[in-house]
Amino acid sequence: MFRQAKQEMREVLENNILSFWLTKMQDHENGGFYGQMKGDGTLVPTANKGGILNARILWSFSAAYRVLRKPEYLEAATRAKDYILTHFFDEEYGGTYWELDYLGRPVDTKKQFYALGFALYGLSEYVRATGDREALDYAIALFDTIEEHALDHEYNGYIEATTRDWQPIADMRLSDLDENYPKSQNTHLHIIEPYTNLLRCLQELHRAESCDYVPSIGAILPTGISVPQETIDRVAAAVRNLIGIFTDKILNPETHHLDLFFEMDWTRGAGQLESYGHDIECSWLMHEAALVLGDAAVLAKVEPIVRLVAKASEKGLNPDGSMLHEANVDTGHVDVDRHWWVQAENVVGWANLYQYFGDTDAAKKALRCWEYIKTNLIDREGGEWFWSRDPEGNINRKDDKAGFWKCPYHNSRMCLEIMERF
Repeated sequence: MFRQAKQEMREVLENNILSFWLTKMQDHENGGFYGQMKGDGTLVPTANKGGILNARILWSFSAAYRVLRKPEYLEAATRAKDYILTHFFDEEYGGTYWELDYLGRPVDTKKQFYALGFALYGLSEYVRATGDREALDYAIALFDTIEEHALDHEYNGYIEATTRDWQPIADMRLSDLDENYPKSQNTHLHIIEPYTNLLRCLQELHRAESCDYVPSIGAILPTGISVPQETIDRVAAAVRNLIGIFTDKILNPETHHLDLFFEMDWTRGAGQLESYGHDIECSWLMHEAALVLGDAAVLAKVEPIVRLVAKASEKGLNPDGSMLHEANVDTGHVDVDRHWWVQAENVVGWANLYQYFGDTDAAKKALRCWEYIKTNLIDREGGEWFWSRDPEGNINRKDDKAGFWKCPYHNSRMCLEIMERF
Protein backbone atom coordinates (compact mmCIF):
# COMPACT_ATOMS: atom_id res chain seq x y z
CA MET A 1 0.00 0.00 0.00
CA PHE A 2 2.94 2.33 0.58
CA ARG A 3 4.92 1.70 -2.59
CA GLN A 4 4.05 5.01 -4.26
CA ALA A 5 4.25 6.92 -0.98
CA LYS A 6 7.78 5.60 -0.40
CA GLN A 7 8.94 6.96 -3.73
CA GLU A 8 7.25 10.30 -3.14
CA MET A 9 8.68 10.59 0.37
CA ARG A 10 12.22 9.94 -0.79
CA GLU A 11 11.86 12.72 -3.33
CA VAL A 12 10.49 15.09 -0.68
CA LEU A 13 13.16 14.07 1.84
CA GLU A 14 16.04 14.71 -0.53
CA ASN A 15 14.81 17.52 -2.75
CA ASN A 16 12.60 19.47 -0.37
CA ILE A 17 13.68 18.94 3.25
CA LEU A 18 17.38 18.05 3.36
CA SER A 19 18.26 20.21 0.34
CA PHE A 20 16.76 23.22 2.14
CA TRP A 21 18.98 22.73 5.17
CA LEU A 22 22.05 22.07 3.04
CA THR A 23 21.68 25.09 0.77
CA LYS A 24 19.99 27.69 2.96
CA MET A 25 20.78 27.02 6.63
CA GLN A 26 24.50 26.21 6.88
CA ASP A 27 26.36 29.01 8.66
CA HIS A 28 29.70 29.10 6.88
CA GLU A 29 30.83 32.23 8.70
CA ASN A 30 30.28 31.28 12.35
CA GLY A 31 29.93 27.50 12.17
CA GLY A 32 27.11 25.05 12.44
CA PHE A 33 23.70 26.11 11.17
CA TYR A 34 21.79 29.37 11.28
CA GLY A 35 19.33 29.74 14.11
CA GLN A 36 16.30 31.08 12.25
CA MET A 37 14.52 31.66 8.98
CA LYS A 38 11.22 33.44 9.38
CA GLY A 39 8.00 32.16 7.94
CA ASP A 40 8.22 34.64 5.07
CA GLY A 41 11.61 33.23 4.04
CA THR A 42 13.77 35.92 5.64
CA LEU A 43 17.02 34.49 6.99
CA VAL A 44 18.17 35.83 10.40
CA PRO A 45 21.95 35.21 10.48
CA THR A 46 22.30 36.70 13.98
CA ALA A 47 19.54 34.60 15.56
CA ASN A 48 20.45 32.58 18.64
CA LYS A 49 21.14 28.88 18.12
CA GLY A 50 19.03 26.39 20.06
CA GLY A 51 20.23 23.09 21.41
CA ILE A 52 17.11 21.29 20.22
CA LEU A 53 17.43 22.59 16.66
CA ASN A 54 21.05 21.53 16.37
CA ALA A 55 20.50 18.10 17.91
CA ARG A 56 17.58 17.46 15.56
CA ILE A 57 19.69 18.50 12.58
CA LEU A 58 22.32 16.01 13.75
CA TRP A 59 19.73 13.24 14.00
CA SER A 60 18.18 14.00 10.62
CA PHE A 61 21.36 14.00 8.57
CA SER A 62 22.80 11.04 10.48
CA ALA A 63 19.69 8.98 9.79
CA ALA A 64 19.63 10.09 6.16
CA TYR A 65 23.24 9.06 5.73
CA ARG A 66 22.65 5.72 7.44
CA VAL A 67 19.84 4.93 5.01
CA LEU A 68 21.01 6.60 1.77
CA ARG A 69 24.82 6.76 2.24
CA LYS A 70 25.21 10.05 0.41
CA PRO A 71 28.44 11.86 1.37
CA GLU A 72 26.79 15.28 1.60
CA TYR A 73 24.55 13.95 4.37
CA LEU A 74 27.54 12.63 6.31
CA GLU A 75 29.27 15.98 5.89
CA ALA A 76 26.25 17.83 7.28
CA ALA A 77 25.83 15.36 10.15
CA THR A 78 29.50 15.69 11.06
CA ARG A 79 29.21 19.46 10.89
CA ALA A 80 26.31 19.33 13.36
CA LYS A 81 28.09 16.85 15.64
CA ASP A 82 31.28 18.89 15.78
CA TYR A 83 29.40 22.10 16.51
CA ILE A 84 27.42 20.48 19.34
CA LEU A 85 30.49 18.93 20.94
CA THR A 86 32.48 22.16 20.64
CA HIS A 87 29.88 24.73 21.65
CA PHE A 88 26.85 23.14 23.34
CA PHE A 89 28.56 20.72 25.72
CA ASP A 90 29.32 22.12 29.17
CA GLU A 91 32.87 21.01 29.86
CA GLU A 92 32.68 22.05 33.52
CA TYR A 93 29.37 20.57 34.71
CA GLY A 94 28.41 18.18 31.91
CA GLY A 95 25.27 18.13 29.82
CA THR A 96 24.37 20.63 27.12
CA TYR A 97 23.40 24.28 27.18
CA TRP A 98 19.91 25.34 26.19
CA GLU A 99 20.87 28.22 23.89
CA LEU A 100 23.85 29.97 22.32
CA ASP A 101 24.20 33.28 20.53
CA TYR A 102 24.98 33.27 16.83
CA LEU A 103 28.72 33.30 17.58
CA GLY A 104 28.44 30.11 19.64
CA ARG A 105 28.60 31.67 23.12
CA PRO A 106 26.21 30.38 25.82
CA VAL A 107 23.31 32.74 26.56
CA ASP A 108 21.07 30.30 28.48
CA THR A 109 22.97 27.64 30.40
CA LYS A 110 20.06 25.83 32.06
CA LYS A 111 19.92 22.07 31.75
CA GLN A 112 16.59 21.14 30.17
CA PHE A 113 16.51 17.37 30.07
CA TYR A 114 14.36 17.39 26.94
CA ALA A 115 17.30 19.04 25.18
CA LEU A 116 19.84 16.64 26.66
CA GLY A 117 17.64 13.83 25.37
CA PHE A 118 17.75 15.18 21.85
CA ALA A 119 21.52 15.56 21.96
CA LEU A 120 21.67 11.91 22.96
CA TYR A 121 19.24 11.02 20.17
CA GLY A 122 21.34 12.74 17.54
CA LEU A 123 24.66 11.37 18.77
CA SER A 124 23.41 7.80 19.02
CA GLU A 125 22.08 8.00 15.46
CA TYR A 126 25.44 9.34 14.29
CA VAL A 127 27.06 6.29 15.88
CA ARG A 128 24.57 4.02 14.11
CA ALA A 129 25.49 5.67 10.81
CA THR A 130 29.26 5.86 11.23
CA GLY A 131 30.53 3.80 14.18
CA ASP A 132 32.12 6.97 15.56
CA ARG A 133 33.60 6.29 18.97
CA GLU A 134 33.77 9.90 20.11
CA ALA A 135 30.04 10.33 19.52
CA LEU A 136 29.36 7.12 21.46
CA ASP A 137 31.41 8.34 24.41
CA TYR A 138 29.42 11.57 24.56
CA ALA A 139 26.12 9.71 24.12
CA ILE A 140 26.83 7.39 27.03
CA ALA A 141 28.01 10.36 29.10
CA LEU A 142 24.67 12.08 28.40
CA PHE A 143 22.76 8.98 29.41
CA ASP A 144 24.67 8.85 32.70
CA THR A 145 24.09 12.57 33.25
CA ILE A 146 20.33 12.29 32.76
CA GLU A 147 20.17 9.28 35.05
CA GLU A 148 22.18 11.07 37.73
CA HIS A 149 20.47 14.46 37.70
CA ALA A 150 16.94 13.94 36.34
CA LEU A 151 15.75 10.59 37.68
CA ASP A 152 13.43 10.90 40.68
CA HIS A 153 14.34 8.06 43.02
CA GLU A 154 11.38 8.68 45.33
CA TYR A 155 8.44 8.74 42.91
CA ASN A 156 10.16 7.57 39.71
CA GLY A 157 10.22 9.50 36.45
CA TYR A 158 12.34 12.37 35.21
CA ILE A 159 12.20 16.03 36.16
CA GLU A 160 12.12 18.83 33.60
CA ALA A 161 15.13 21.03 34.28
CA THR A 162 17.84 22.31 36.60
CA THR A 163 20.31 25.16 36.67
CA ARG A 164 23.64 24.78 34.89
CA ASP A 165 25.21 23.15 37.96
CA TRP A 166 22.24 20.80 38.60
CA GLN A 167 20.50 22.84 41.28
CA PRO A 168 16.71 23.32 41.52
CA ILE A 169 15.27 25.87 39.11
CA ALA A 170 12.03 27.79 39.61
CA ASP A 171 10.86 27.92 36.00
CA MET A 172 10.99 24.38 34.65
CA ARG A 173 8.88 25.02 31.55
CA LEU A 174 10.02 23.71 28.22
CA SER A 175 8.52 26.74 26.47
CA ASP A 176 6.24 29.68 27.12
CA LEU A 177 3.32 27.55 25.93
CA ASP A 178 3.85 24.91 28.64
CA GLU A 179 2.72 24.76 32.25
CA ASN A 180 5.30 24.96 35.04
CA TYR A 181 5.24 21.45 36.49
CA PRO A 182 8.23 19.31 37.51
CA LYS A 183 7.27 16.41 35.20
CA SER A 184 5.68 16.21 31.77
CA GLN A 185 4.63 13.68 29.20
CA ASN A 186 6.60 15.53 26.54
CA THR A 187 9.95 15.28 28.29
CA HIS A 188 9.40 11.60 29.11
CA LEU A 189 8.49 10.95 25.47
CA HIS A 190 11.76 12.51 24.33
CA ILE A 191 13.78 10.60 26.89
CA ILE A 192 12.34 7.19 26.01
CA GLU A 193 12.98 8.05 22.33
CA PRO A 194 16.78 8.59 22.66
CA TYR A 195 17.18 5.86 25.27
CA THR A 196 15.58 3.42 22.83
CA ASN A 197 17.87 4.60 20.06
CA LEU A 198 20.92 4.29 22.30
CA LEU A 199 19.88 0.76 23.26
CA ARG A 200 19.45 -0.18 19.61
CA CYS A 201 22.82 1.40 18.81
CA LEU A 202 24.54 -0.57 21.59
CA GLN A 203 22.88 -3.79 20.48
CA GLU A 204 24.09 -3.22 16.92
CA LEU A 205 27.63 -2.52 18.11
CA HIS A 206 27.54 -5.57 20.36
CA ARG A 207 26.61 -7.79 17.44
CA ALA A 208 29.39 -6.31 15.29
CA GLU A 209 32.09 -5.93 17.92
CA SER A 210 35.70 -6.41 16.97
CA CYS A 211 37.69 -4.63 19.68
CA ASP A 212 37.40 -3.68 23.35
CA TYR A 213 35.61 -0.45 24.15
CA VAL A 214 36.98 1.75 26.91
CA PRO A 215 35.11 5.08 27.18
CA SER A 216 37.47 7.92 26.39
CA ILE A 217 35.97 11.19 25.17
CA GLY A 218 37.97 12.47 22.23
CA ALA A 219 39.39 9.05 21.36
CA ILE A 220 40.33 8.29 17.78
CA LEU A 221 37.72 6.31 15.85
CA PRO A 222 38.67 2.62 16.04
CA THR A 223 37.95 -0.01 13.42
CA GLY A 224 35.30 -1.53 15.65
CA ILE A 225 33.68 -1.03 19.04
CA SER A 226 32.89 -3.58 21.71
CA VAL A 227 30.30 -2.57 24.29
CA PRO A 228 30.32 -4.00 27.82
CA GLN A 229 27.20 -5.98 28.60
CA GLU A 230 26.79 -3.94 31.78
CA THR A 231 26.33 -0.77 29.73
CA ILE A 232 23.69 -2.42 27.55
CA ASP A 233 21.92 -3.74 30.65
CA ARG A 234 21.81 -0.30 32.28
CA VAL A 235 20.25 1.29 29.23
CA ALA A 236 17.81 -1.60 28.82
CA ALA A 237 16.72 -1.24 32.44
CA ALA A 238 16.07 2.47 31.91
CA VAL A 239 13.99 1.77 28.79
CA ARG A 240 12.01 -0.88 30.66
CA ASN A 241 11.36 1.59 33.47
CA LEU A 242 10.24 4.31 31.05
CA ILE A 243 7.78 1.97 29.34
CA GLY A 244 6.25 1.29 32.77
CA ILE A 245 6.04 5.02 33.47
CA PHE A 246 4.02 5.54 30.31
CA THR A 247 1.69 2.62 30.86
CA ASP A 248 1.20 3.14 34.61
CA LYS A 249 1.59 6.90 35.21
CA ILE A 250 1.25 9.01 32.07
CA LEU A 251 -1.52 7.09 30.31
CA ASN A 252 -4.97 8.16 31.46
CA PRO A 253 -6.75 4.82 32.06
CA GLU A 254 -10.18 6.37 31.52
CA THR A 255 -9.60 8.22 28.24
CA HIS A 256 -6.46 6.47 26.91
CA HIS A 257 -5.03 9.90 26.10
CA LEU A 258 -1.69 10.82 27.61
CA ASP A 259 -1.93 13.32 30.44
CA LEU A 260 0.51 16.17 29.96
CA PHE A 261 1.71 17.68 33.26
CA PHE A 262 2.37 16.20 36.70
CA GLU A 263 3.50 17.03 40.20
CA MET A 264 6.46 15.12 41.61
CA ASP A 265 4.15 12.44 43.03
CA TRP A 266 2.40 12.05 39.63
CA THR A 267 -0.70 13.99 40.60
CA ARG A 268 -2.09 15.30 37.32
CA GLY A 269 -1.81 19.07 36.91
CA ALA A 270 -3.11 21.78 34.57
CA GLY A 271 -6.52 20.21 34.01
CA GLN A 272 -7.67 17.81 31.33
CA LEU A 273 -5.55 18.48 28.27
CA GLU A 274 -5.38 16.34 25.15
CA SER A 275 -2.51 16.50 22.68
CA TYR A 276 -3.48 14.42 19.68
CA GLY A 277 -0.11 14.72 17.98
CA HIS A 278 1.69 13.47 21.06
CA ASP A 279 -0.83 10.65 21.46
CA ILE A 280 -0.21 9.24 18.00
CA GLU A 281 3.55 9.87 18.26
CA CYS A 282 3.71 8.09 21.59
CA SER A 283 1.76 5.13 20.26
CA TRP A 284 4.56 4.19 17.88
CA LEU A 285 7.52 5.36 20.01
CA MET A 286 6.30 3.29 22.98
CA HIS A 287 5.85 0.31 20.66
CA GLU A 288 9.32 0.86 19.23
CA ALA A 289 10.79 0.89 22.74
CA ALA A 290 9.17 -2.43 23.59
CA LEU A 291 10.29 -3.97 20.30
CA VAL A 292 13.90 -2.85 20.77
CA LEU A 293 13.88 -4.01 24.40
CA GLY A 294 12.90 -7.44 23.15
CA ASP A 295 11.05 -8.61 26.28
CA ALA A 296 8.01 -10.68 25.26
CA ALA A 297 6.12 -9.93 28.46
CA VAL A 298 6.62 -6.17 28.12
CA LEU A 299 5.60 -6.30 24.46
CA ALA A 300 2.45 -8.25 25.33
CA LYS A 301 1.50 -5.54 27.83
CA VAL A 302 2.34 -2.64 25.53
CA GLU A 303 0.76 -3.69 22.24
CA PRO A 304 -2.90 -3.42 23.35
CA ILE A 305 -2.08 0.00 24.85
CA VAL A 306 -0.47 1.11 21.58
CA ARG A 307 -3.75 0.51 19.80
CA LEU A 308 -5.82 2.19 22.51
CA VAL A 309 -3.67 5.35 22.46
CA ALA A 310 -3.84 5.51 18.67
CA LYS A 311 -7.60 5.04 18.83
CA ALA A 312 -7.87 7.90 21.33
CA SER A 313 -5.91 10.19 19.00
CA GLU A 314 -8.62 9.72 16.37
CA LYS A 315 -10.55 12.40 18.23
CA GLY A 316 -8.24 14.88 16.51
CA LEU A 317 -8.65 13.51 12.98
CA ASN A 318 -10.32 15.64 10.30
CA PRO A 319 -12.21 14.34 7.25
CA ASP A 320 -9.38 15.53 4.97
CA GLY A 321 -6.91 13.23 6.75
CA SER A 322 -5.17 15.92 8.79
CA MET A 323 -5.00 15.99 12.58
CA LEU A 324 -5.72 18.79 15.04
CA HIS A 325 -3.02 19.83 17.46
CA GLU A 326 -4.55 19.75 20.95
CA ALA A 327 -7.53 20.61 23.10
CA ASN A 328 -8.30 21.81 26.62
CA VAL A 329 -11.33 19.74 27.61
CA ASP A 330 -12.00 21.88 30.70
CA THR A 331 -12.26 25.17 28.79
CA GLY A 332 -13.39 23.80 25.44
CA HIS A 333 -10.54 25.51 23.60
CA VAL A 334 -9.23 23.55 20.61
CA ASP A 335 -6.14 24.35 18.54
CA VAL A 336 -7.59 23.54 15.14
CA ASP A 337 -4.53 24.43 13.05
CA ARG A 338 -2.85 21.64 11.14
CA HIS A 339 0.72 21.76 12.48
CA TRP A 340 3.48 20.23 10.37
CA TRP A 341 4.86 17.94 13.08
CA VAL A 342 1.47 16.56 14.05
CA GLN A 343 0.79 15.48 10.47
CA ALA A 344 4.19 13.78 10.19
CA GLU A 345 3.64 11.78 13.38
CA ASN A 346 0.09 11.00 12.28
CA VAL A 347 1.45 9.24 9.20
CA VAL A 348 3.98 7.16 11.13
CA GLY A 349 1.60 6.22 13.93
CA TRP A 350 -1.04 4.75 11.61
CA ALA A 351 1.57 3.14 9.37
CA ASN A 352 2.93 1.41 12.46
CA LEU A 353 -0.49 -0.09 13.19
CA TYR A 354 -0.73 -1.36 9.64
CA GLN A 355 2.76 -2.86 9.70
CA TYR A 356 2.46 -4.74 12.99
CA PHE A 357 -1.27 -5.40 13.33
CA GLY A 358 -2.41 -5.64 9.71
CA ASP A 359 -4.84 -2.76 10.18
CA THR A 360 -5.66 -1.68 6.62
CA ASP A 361 -7.90 1.13 7.88
CA ALA A 362 -4.87 2.54 9.70
CA ALA A 363 -2.90 2.43 6.44
CA LYS A 364 -5.65 4.43 4.76
CA LYS A 365 -5.46 7.03 7.54
CA ALA A 366 -1.70 7.34 7.06
CA LEU A 367 -1.96 7.71 3.31
CA ARG A 368 -4.84 10.17 3.53
CA CYS A 369 -2.74 12.37 5.82
CA TRP A 370 0.16 12.10 3.38
CA GLU A 371 -2.11 13.42 0.65
CA TYR A 372 -2.98 16.36 2.92
CA ILE A 373 0.72 17.04 3.53
CA LYS A 374 1.57 16.96 -0.18
CA THR A 375 -1.20 19.40 -1.02
CA ASN A 376 -1.03 21.76 1.94
CA LEU A 377 2.23 21.75 3.91
CA ILE A 378 5.15 21.16 1.54
CA ASP A 379 6.60 24.44 0.29
CA ARG A 380 7.42 23.53 -3.31
CA GLU A 381 8.98 26.91 -4.04
CA GLY A 382 10.92 27.87 -0.91
CA GLY A 383 11.75 24.40 0.36
CA GLU A 384 10.89 22.67 3.64
CA TRP A 385 7.32 22.65 5.05
CA PHE A 386 5.11 25.44 6.31
CA TRP A 387 4.55 25.54 10.06
CA SER A 388 0.81 25.00 9.68
CA ARG A 389 -2.41 25.86 7.91
CA ASP A 390 -5.66 26.91 9.51
CA PRO A 391 -8.98 25.17 8.73
CA GLU A 392 -9.66 27.67 5.94
CA GLY A 393 -6.38 26.71 4.28
CA ASN A 394 -4.44 29.88 5.07
CA ILE A 395 -0.69 29.33 5.38
CA ASN A 396 0.90 30.26 8.70
CA ARG A 397 3.78 32.58 7.82
CA LYS A 398 4.04 34.11 11.30
CA ASP A 399 5.87 31.12 12.74
CA ASP A 400 9.31 30.06 11.57
CA LYS A 401 10.22 28.16 8.43
CA ALA A 402 13.29 27.10 10.40
CA GLY A 403 14.13 27.92 13.99
CA PHE A 404 14.36 26.93 17.60
CA TRP A 405 11.44 24.50 17.26
CA LYS A 406 11.12 24.19 13.48
CA CYS A 407 13.62 21.52 12.54
CA PRO A 408 14.12 18.81 9.88
CA TYR A 409 13.25 16.06 12.32
CA HIS A 410 9.56 15.13 12.36
CA ASN A 411 9.18 15.37 8.60
CA SER A 412 12.48 13.71 7.67
CA ARG A 413 11.82 10.96 10.20
CA MET A 414 8.39 10.33 8.71
CA CYS A 415 9.98 9.87 5.27
CA LEU A 416 12.72 7.61 6.58
CA GLU A 417 10.34 5.53 8.69
CA ILE A 418 8.13 4.77 5.72
CA MET A 419 11.12 4.13 3.47
CA GLU A 420 12.64 1.65 5.95
CA ARG A 421 9.46 -0.06 7.12
CA PHE A 422 7.94 -1.01 3.77
